[in-house]
Amino acid sequence: MGNQLDRITHLNYSELPTGDPSGLEKDELRVGVAYFFSDEEEEVDDRTPSDCGFTKDHSPTEEGPFSVSEVEYSAFCSQECIFSKLRENEDLNVYSAKTLLTMCKPGDLLELVGTAQAPHWVIYEHEDRVIHLHKGEIRKDSLLEISSGRRGRIVNNRYRFRPLPPDLVMQNAAGHLGLRSEEICWTNSESFAAWCRFGKREFKAGGEVHSAEQQYFLKVHLSGSGVHTLVFRSLEDMIRERRRVDASGILKELSLVSGGKD
Repeated sequence: MGNQLDRITHLNYSELPTGDPSGLEKDELRVGVAYFFSDEEEEVDDRTPSDCGFTKDHSPTEEGPFSVSEVEYSAFCSQECIFSKLRENEDLNVYSAKTLLTMCKPGDLLELVGTAQAPHWVIYEHEDRVIHLHKGEIRKDSLLEISSGRRGRIVNNRYRFRPLPPDLVMQNAAGHLGLRSEEICWTNSESFAAWCRFGKREFKAGGEVHSAEQQYFLKVHLSGSGVHTLVFRSLEDMIRERRRVDASGILKELSLVSGGKD
């Protein structure tokens, strides 16, 4: 294992071991995995349309598409772009849950968004059913019910990793149904849904090897104030901070390594 660790620290991000896509990883590949649940998930069941930032002129029952004012991001590891949410490169419009269901295929990643709150990610199964991590449990629910006024979109290409086949994505998601806090190794709905689709252990809490050479850079594109860059030691840390910015709109200044206009 010592020789393997030395070798891993010199690989780029795409070459890091990701473990078995089924989630049943061998002990010799589990490096520093800590199984815990951080209850930072948004209370989607308790939202009302007004909580989600939708006005009387745009009812959440309307089909869309609709434009939402959001912070935009891009993220890099070893100079490789691994995440992109930029309006110039993709359609960031959102749709009502009812309309979204007509656009989905099994294994799709869906993102439910609202104003001043972290997005909620789910895996689409069939009909109106989705599998997601919510309130410390991996569960299957109706998208129409859990949307609670939020609109959503398909985000299969948000992360720039090679996706698993749809049947494996669904196997990952369905195979963890019913797990609760003490059995869960993802800290939020996004990390769980992304792990289901890409199978990368880096989406798990404590699931990757740390090295001085490997850092993650998150570029936060703020309207009117340029691009700010933050640095992180793990993908999970970067996801947590990005979701915190989505929820609060506030950057932690101590995390900034550079800023200003590009």
